[in-house]
Amino acid sequence: MLTIRLNRVGKKNKAQFRVVLQEHTVAPGGRHVEVLGSYNPHSKEVSLNEEKITYWISKGAQPSDTVHNMLVSKGLIKDEKRKVKIPEKKEENVENSQETKEAPAEASLKEEKPAEDKKKETAEEVKPEAEKIEAKEEEKTEVVAEESAPEKDEEEKKPEEAK
Repeated sequence: MLTIRLNRVGKKNKAQFRVVLQEHTVAPGGRHVEVLGSYNPHSKEVSLNEEKITYWISKGAQPSDTVHNMLVSKGLIKDEKRKVKIPEKKEENVENSQETKEAPAEASLKEEKPAEDKKKETAEEVKPEAEKIEAKEEEKTEVVAEESAPEKDEEEKKPEEAK
């Protein structure tokens, strides 16, 4: 399915947009079929190739919400404007952080109890692991002792043979 959407171009902090026709699965900055116009958000200047846009819409291309609203304001589509999804403002996040600052004592008490429980659990888990490690070390020392014992025997035999 083809979509008509905005493709960001321009310098850093100086955005400009192309109105392009793309396959809906392609990334917005990716390969496009045709450039249908441009949009400058700083000067609110919109230049559209109206003939091509009406042709592609008649072929089944779907405009994005923002492009749809531009086409409605230009008079190419006779429809109502769509609500564009705007991300939440940071002010709401600031209010939430102030609420958490008001009751830090309550939160710290709640956090301390589970932390003590976790310490106990980890201590219990560490004990069996420490025992396993000690057992492995004992086995290693036994193996090393067995390996070193024949060497001592060989050393003892050499002086006897030398006599």
